[in-house]
Amino acid sequence: MEQNLALWLLPIVGLLVGVAIGYLIARSTSPNRTQRQVDDLQERFDTYQSEVITHFNTTASLLRKLTNSYQDMQDHLSEGANKLALDEQTRQRLLAALHRDEQNPRERLNSPVFTEAPKDYAPKGDDAPGTLHENFGLKSRL
Repeated sequence: MEQNLALWLLPIVGLLVGVAIGYLIARSTSPNRTQRQVDDLQERFDTYQSEVITHFNTTASLLRKLTNSYQDMQDHLSEGANKLALDEQTRQRLLAALHRDEQNPRERLNSPVFTEAPKDYAPKGDDAPGTLHENFGLKSRL
């Protein structure tokens, strides 16, 4: 009887000790892996944020350059109108045209306004069957 008890008790105790050791090992390694994943995601997010900031800073710099170039072009054209115009009337017209463009920038083109929604089917006559009719496209033999 004692042998029988030891025969069952030893594997059960070994199983419990193995489960406990496995649990402790799994618990000690799992947070490290999860923490590494969180750190990796945080690093990717920080990299993305810095790329977005760099992109918008570059865009702002290029826009500033474009604005300055536009202003330089306007100044050059005004200077040319003052120097190259043959008479005062021509000079005034050129300068007025330049300043008119500065004050009234061109508006965006608007898309046309439709009064009727577009159709996704071919129009039919009043007495013709519609495309979803069971006899559509079939010729009658009468």
